[in-house]
Amino acid sequence: MQGIKNTDTFQQVIAGDEPVIVKFTADWCPDCRRMDMFIDEIVEEYNQYTWYTLNKDELPEIAESQDVMGIPSLLIFQNGEKKAHLHSANAKSPEQVKSFLQEQKR
Repeated sequence: MQGIKNTDTFQQVIAGDEPVIVKFTADWCPDCRRMDMFIDEIVEEYNQYTWYTLNKDELPEIAESQDVMGIPSLLIFQNGEKKAHLHSANAKSPEQVKSFLQEQKR
């Protein structure tokens, strides 16, 4: 997963025609570390997306503008628009993440 380190990169990443997923995280977050233990397999399975990671503490203005209140959160963007948002409370297991991604195919 590529890291997003500034607002310009974030805007470029989300502006594309292809859907992208941005995982909002933070270094201190235990649920984020738990997600890191299973996310690689999901990234491989759902490779129709380009996956990025964004540290909420480094870019709080982006997290705020996207209504990211809890982490980890997965947001899907396409053509500059947020298409879907998996909030942290529902992102604690591989099953929850896969279910969210399967719903996006419909």
